Order: sequence, then structure tokens, then C-alpha cells
Amino acid sequence: MDQYAAPARPLVAAMIDAAAADPARAVAFQGAPGANSHVAAIEACPDGLPVPCFDFADAIDAVKDGTATRAIIPIENSLHGRVADIHFLLPESGLVITGEYFLPIRHALMGVGPRDGVRQAMSHPQALGQCRHWLRAQGIHPVNYPDTAGAAALVAELQDPAIAALAPPKAAEIYGLDLLGTDIADADHNMTRFVILSREGIEPAGDGPWMTTLIFEVKNVPAALYKAMGGFATNGVNMTKLESYQQGGSFAATEFYADVEGKPGDAPFDRALAELGFHSKYVRLLGTYRQGRARG
Repeated sequence: MDQYAAPARPLVAAMIDAAAADPARAVAFQGAPGANSHVAAIEACPDGLPVPCFDFADAIDAVKDGTATRAIIPIENSLHGRVADIHFLLPESGLVITGEYFLPIRHALMGVGPRDGVRQAMSHPQALGQCRHWLRAQGIHPVNYPDTAGAAALVAELQDPAIAALAPPKAAEIYGLDLLGTDIADADHNMTRFVILSREGIEPAGDGPWMTTLIFEVKNVPAALYKAMGGFATNGVNMTKLESYQQGGSFAATEFYADVEGKPGDAPFDRALAELGFHSKYVRLLGTYRQGRARG
């Protein structure tokens, strides 16, 4: 609790208490009340009780220990790329992806003094990256903070007119700040994709379209990735995301994170997965879930 700025602590405590009384409805999110993840939790899980967590690991742990039944985690942004290292966090957690949600992002500049006196803007690195051209044009220096609304709470605590926050507009109302600028982003398509995590997966039955997220490591032989991908091409299975990453600091074995349209039990999907497995050291499914929006 002490990790949050003082203005946020009573709100955090009240939300934690409300969720503790009904953990079956609790939805963990990273950040302070008013953060984009808080907005996503309310919109994606309207029956839920949002539970603030200071970092991503805390949000995942809340689901693991039963404090919450779900967590909602941002994993990528259309302007600034990867948000959370879900391919590192999720396999170790034992949780599965059960849904996705896309949230349009529009930041606001908020503070306690006049706009022309602002010299610094505090926010999550993602928000600062999404607005870096705007900030540079305004002569405002970006300052990293663990989350957007938490930055707003800290600005309210500091009461320094030279320091503002970039956060969702609602955070200004929550923490008693003045809106100094709205609808801030470097491009109109600013969108963040969230995934919903639970202890148990869902049975992919009924209407889709479906998405399956997986991680794999190909065998260390020439053209292994090319051969592994061949099954998706020949079976007409669309892979919407493929991202490489390194584990263990060896720089020897590259692992991959992928989003694939389809679900286990679909014949083309199963054939593509079998071919991927033949050319890989391992394949691990992280979850199958309904698509939040159509790809393409």
C-alpha cells in the first residue's frame, strides 16, 4: 500500500476491501485507480470488482493466491509495441489467457498550475512513448513512473506546478487535478491490447472467431523456423503475431511467442500445430479465447 502516493491509498484500500468481500468478482489490474488498466477492467469485466496492484507480478499473484479470479494485463500497444513481457510472466505463473480486450488510448495532461509552467510530465513509459513527439514539441521533459494514474496521484501529492502527469482524463477528477490538455497522442490509432488471465482455461465451444496464444522453441538446425511455419501456410491457418525473445541470456536458443487464429479441435489448426511440434523442442499453449476484434 505504501508504494502508492498518499492520495491514492484510501481509494486502493477501499477497492481491495470490496474485492476481498466478494473475491469471485475480483479483477486484478496493474496501477492506481484511474489507470488505463482500471478502465479496461471496468469495460471488459462489467460484473467485476477491480483490484489495484502495484506491478504486473502482483496482479498475476493475486489470481494465483485466490485474491482475484481474473487479471487484466496490457501486452501491446499500436504505437509503442510491447507493454508487458507476457511470454516471461505467464508461463511461470500457471495461468491461462481466457480473453482479450482492445482499449482506445487518449491521454490527458493534468497538474496543479498553469499549462505554460509545466516542465516535466510523469507517466508510465508506454504513455510517454505514445506521446513523445507531442511532449518534445511542448518542451516538456518525460519522467518515468510505474503507472499513469499513480503519476497523477503523485502530482497531487507534490503540488508542484512545474510537474504534471499524463494519465486518463478520469484521473484528474479522482485526484483533484486540473486538466491542462486532452486527447493527447502521436497518432489517432493509439490502441492497447489487454489479455484476461485466469487459473482455469475456457472450453472453446460455440461461436468464434477464436485465437490461440502459444510459445515454442524450434530445434537448432538450419531452416527450422521456416519448416515449422510451413504447416500454417499449407493448412490455411493465419498467424497474426510472431515475436522472438531470448531466455537465460545464452543468445543460443531463440524462443517465439505467437497468436494464431483458430482453436484445438479444428482440423487445419491441429495439423499446423502437429507440424510445428515436429520441428520444435517444445510447444506450449497459453490459452484459447474469443477474439476481441477481427484481424486484418
